[in-house]
Amino acid sequence: MDKKKLALSAMAVLATVSLAACSSKSSSSSKSGTSGASVQLKAAYKNTKATDKTATKNSTLKLAEPNDAPFQGIADPVLSTNAEDADVFSPGGDQPGNTNSLFHTDKNFKIIKGGLANETINRKAKTVTITLRKDAKWSNGSAVTAKDIEYPYEVIANKNTTSQQYSADYNAIKGMAAYHTGNAKTISGITFPDGQKGRTAVIHLTKVTPAMKYVGNSFIWSSVEPYEYIKNVPIAKLASSKQIRKNPLFTGPYKLDKVVEGESTTWSPNKYYYGKTPQIKHISINVVSSNNIDKAIQSNKYDFTVPNSVMHGTDYKQLKNVKNYKIVGQPALAYDYFGFNVGHYDTKTQKNVMDKNSKMANKSLRQAMMYALNLNAISKKFGNGVTWRANTLIPPIFGKYWDSSAKGYPLNIKKANKLLTDAGYKKRDGSKWRTDPNGKKLTIYFGAMTGTSAQAAEYQDYLQQWHKVGLNVKFTGGKTMEMNSFYSTLQAPKQSKVDVYAAAWGLSSEPTPTQMYGEDAVYNMGHFVSKKNTQLMANMNNSKAWNDAYRAKAFKQWQKYMNEQAAVAPGSFSYNWGPVNKRVKGFDMGAANNNFWTNLSLTSSSMK
Repeated sequence: MDKKKLALSAMAVLATVSLAACSSKSSSSSKSGTSGASVQLKAAYKNTKATDKTATKNSTLKLAEPNDAPFQGIADPVLSTNAEDADVFSPGGDQPGNTNSLFHTDKNFKIIKGGLANETINRKAKTVTITLRKDAKWSNGSAVTAKDIEYPYEVIANKNTTSQQYSADYNAIKGMAAYHTGNAKTISGITFPDGQKGRTAVIHLTKVTPAMKYVGNSFIWSSVEPYEYIKNVPIAKLASSKQIRKNPLFTGPYKLDKVVEGESTTWSPNKYYYGKTPQIKHISINVVSSNNIDKAIQSNKYDFTVPNSVMHGTDYKQLKNVKNYKIVGQPALAYDYFGFNVGHYDTKTQKNVMDKNSKMANKSLRQAMMYALNLNAISKKFGNGVTWRANTLIPPIFGKYWDSSAKGYPLNIKKANKLLTDAGYKKRDGSKWRTDPNGKKLTIYFGAMTGTSAQAAEYQDYLQQWHKVGLNVKFTGGKTMEMNSFYSTLQAPKQSKVDVYAAAWGLSSEPTPTQMYGEDAVYNMGHFVSKKNTQLMANMNNSKAWNDAYRAKAFKQWQKYMNEQAAVAPGSFSYNWGPVNKRVKGFDMGAANNNFWTNLSLTSSSMK
């Protein structure tokens, strides 16, 4: 997967989704991945009907992107900051979420040969060599070059970039830190044996890590940038440029024909694509609101929802028996969570800083707020079997690394009250609300994105539960927030409008969490930082981590620590699921299906 961890919309809260195709159900990961679900779904729809070649050639494959806000329209995976953009530009990659990806993977997300490029890791030399296939081309016919492999690193690490993908892990690349701080004009650790217009880029590192074997890791970026096409656009202005917004280039099986800002994209086959020729000649993707998606499917308006897009448990209840459709799904590479604002981002040092005097700095307060919530009841009521309470910040799709023994935060009002009282948060002079330990009035502001009516009910339940333990918690601004406003508030270097918030992560297919919770991670929106946290994450990819048992233990130690700190607390896990019209053939959202778009065909010209 070429994406890293991205913020998800309100649609994703409680029913989170992935930005990459998850693996097919297999071995321990499939069993543990659905341990909290009461339904069992499969990743593929094996339609045995014959392909109708006329329908396949002449019909338009109609896809829905469920979302309650317009998509931003940033086609570049280096610059995109939300899952919805990845969804609407999906046909530009081999798989949904893999726009301009370098690599193909097996069912466990391990990089294999056969993609746009191959990877060779040399542990002794501490290098990663990426070699493009000879026929690698962009959708305008120009060759993909070694410079196109290197340029994403410049965009990610540039001091003026709008990309939010940089983290300390990239400092393993020689010269990357110097470039990031502005002390070097180039990245010395990326070289081109046969020139910038050649096919090979060599990345020189201070260390190689086991994460590098998997696509979507936080050390080696896994998509390309069309350098010649965008080189004259200042990196600071790249995200708003016509090259990215209106006429982007792709390496996948389809090229973009038209984008209607915030509403839709349309596609036709890319004649320069190196792989299998697409069978379907036209694709359209339209944003459909959460209030309308069920009716749209029931009315046979769309072939399927974009894989990895958000479908809720309430949608599942409405659509599980719908005629002419097959429900597919697999454990999501994602989770929703609660974040607490405990610091700020220092723009000078480009690091997150904890504020010991922040309103939410007290660990007991954070723990109490989590124990006050009845997440099991909410998942049962609204999840309809496809969503369940999360117990850690590593989802169970990563069966080897997920700590199945972790308790997380089940409802415990008695414990919540004791934590608050013992920490000095007390009701004084007959007040309904607790004060802070200094006896001052305490009002906590909760940030949540506008979503479905079910989500509105969930948010009200959160407030009621917090009120039960005497905490005066109110919505920021008195109401829920529009998605873009929500994230712009949280991503400000310093803000005091939101104290606690409900959000979701779409994850890459390698679980190292540095890009979300690292000291210099822009995505660390709550700004939690500690030496122990930094060390525990570093242990996941040190020299000992090539031993699988050691690495698994490192992940579980981190999960335990984060649960104890409760600066970011788990909300829920879910299936990534959706309805597929029965005229669609060849649908398989598993990670090993590296030809998702080109394997699709139609058995009829009608969706009914």
